[in-house]
Amino acid sequence: MKAIQVTEVGGPERMQLAEVPMPKPGPGQAVVKVAASGINYIDVYYRTGLYKAELPVILGMEAAGIVEATGADVTEVSVGDKVAYAMDRGSYAEYAVVPAWHLAKVPDGLDLELAAAVMLQGMTAHYLTHSTFPLKQGDTALIHAAAGGAGLMTVQMAKMRGARVIGTCSTEAKASIAKNAGADDVILYTEQDFEAEVRHLTNGRGVDVVYDSVGKETFLKSLSCLRPRGMMVSFGNASGAVPAVEPLLLSQKGSLFLTRPTLASYTAAREELIWRAGDVLNWTAQKKLAVHIHQVYTLEEAPRAHQELEARKTSGKLLLKP
Repeated sequence: MKAIQVTEVGGPERMQLAEVPMPKPGPGQAVVKVAASGINYIDVYYRTGLYKAELPVILGMEAAGIVEATGADVTEVSVGDKVAYAMDRGSYAEYAVVPAWHLAKVPDGLDLELAAAVMLQGMTAHYLTHSTFPLKQGDTALIHAAAGGAGLMTVQMAKMRGARVIGTCSTEAKASIAKNAGADDVILYTEQDFEAEVRHLTNGRGVDVVYDSVGKETFLKSLSCLRPRGMMVSFGNASGAVPAVEPLLLSQKGSLFLTRPTLASYTAAREELIWRAGDVLNWTAQKKLAVHIHQVYTLEEAPRAHQELEARKTSGKLLLKP
């Protein structure tokens, strides 16, 4: 089968279209014929070596497709089921082998491309807004990269929870996308000091929570956007890894809380995974959650997709289609 493989870490040019053996399911596993694979920043981290993986590695952490085969002791899915999953590496391929308990069934009527587009970023937004800092009516959230894939999902779910949303974006076009998703205010960080604007928009109080996938460029100023005892949720490194932080800094800025969560920790049990995936897939099927697909690329175009993602030329979701 065809797959995008990395044999040496580095830039997008390290991604090669290769012929690799068809996967076979072991006990508790299923083979999924991939209809579409999501492109996420975590794929960049594995490609560059920021996140470690044994080489050669097939990239991709998210897909939707049809169950092609199952191994022994699989009860969660059957051959022919439409399924979607996230957080299992190897989806930039025609087929992928996945632990069966990680698979969520796709609701009838929901397109597999849309299912692939919402799993990782949708479940990320779900745990951020429902569990890490469970938003409620009257809360104010600052969401960086509000027009990105995860950002748009987080904006929409924050509004579902009744929160006020302040987003940051790099361009007017992206600001328009974030506002259409429900953001109450959008700050162009390329033209404005987002810390000063947040203080202005909150009458000096600060926000209750910051959801930050950008990392190095925004981290320290984001801490200054928080109200006393607010929470800093750092869940990505798009601009680079956050430097070391002295705990005393959190005290000096108002007894702040800091967390660095991952989706894996919030989907460690099947019951929790199915709760999050079920909400995300059903909301998408019911059109309660809008999905903005920026572009669908072929496997051969994977390097270009990464180049455009890293250059911040995209908004919403990027997909690969075998």
